[in-house]
Amino acid sequence: MSLPPIDTDFLLTFLTRLLNTPSPTGYSAQAVDLCEQVFAAMPVRLARTRKGALVAAWPGRSSSSPRGLTAHVDTLGAMVKEVKPSGRLKLTKIGGFAWNTVEGEGVTIFTRSGRAVRGSLLLARASSHVHGALVNDTKRDDDAMEVRLDERTASAEETRALGIEVGDFCAFDPRVEVTNGFVRSRHLDDKACVACIAAAFKALQDAGLTPAQDAYALISNYEEVGHGAAAGFPAGMAELLAVDMAAVGDGQTSDEFHASICVKDSGGPYHHGFSTRLRELADAEGIAYRVDIYPYYGSDGEAFWRAGGDVAVALIGPGVDASHNYERTHLEALEATSRWVLAYLLAE
Repeated sequence: MSLPPIDTDFLLTFLTRLLNTPSPTGYSAQAVDLCEQVFAAMPVRLARTRKGALVAAWPGRSSSSPRGLTAHVDTLGAMVKEVKPSGRLKLTKIGGFAWNTVEGEGVTIFTRSGRAVRGSLLLARASSHVHGALVNDTKRDDDAMEVRLDERTASAEETRALGIEVGDFCAFDPRVEVTNGFVRSRHLDDKACVACIAAAFKALQDAGLTPAQDAYALISNYEEVGHGAAAGFPAGMAELLAVDMAAVGDGQTSDEFHASICVKDSGGPYHHGFSTRLRELADAEGIAYRVDIYPYYGSDGEAFWRAGGDVAVALIGPGVDASHNYERTHLEALEATSRWVLAYLLAE
């Protein structure tokens, strides 16, 4: 088959909007709302799960072997663990990242009243002119880090008067930049893949085509804590294609310019037959890709498996450098992933 083109302007515009919409796990409703607005312009039925995920259902030419897709909109982030006597905040992490990867980053604290308070994540002893070698020698752990608020506060009482309390969600600035085909931002994991699925759906719509089988795209909102796509798909689904970032680094074949297929991660091998068919499909469509294994990685596909999902699961996604750090990918990888999703939806 000849695949219809991917609207890369749409892909990048939607991705940028999504990256700039804060969505740490547990506080992702605004990002899900944005996804709903985008998918509502397509010929799909939309529904929300009780957990708050979005499901877009597109009836296919056949209902004999329904297919699922999933990508997650929730990201790494934090919550307020303690309002310190100094008025500064101690945080607890949401998701698996190291504090040094967000040290010095801007932070927004979302209060229960709806107020957004700005600050920065710093070492509690951050000044080299005061603390000397301690700045370099201090282990970056929960006790060593704090949020300095951009408010006139020097006590817990003054901070609480701002509406800030234990349990408030905190989002780190994404710092999105698109240049020379690169997309540099926090939280490309996994907003890049949400945009790829949307771009594949739009390509189908623009070409007046219909999926070969009933297709269900679940935009999950709890992946970073391990149970995002554990529920929400209809009964009878035959396959689930998880679309999530490919990890780039030493010992990996993946890079920022290709889509990748993961054949094994920390949860074990993915479905060999399904993965092989996807590779054959990519070969037939001229989609350049890499094959990889990720040693410290889990996906929403495995979450569905662990919840008892009796489906074949495979995992593809664009190469992303510096995962769970200040990430970067390239339009070529995003387009290749979108085309791969599109080819899968159209394949008989």
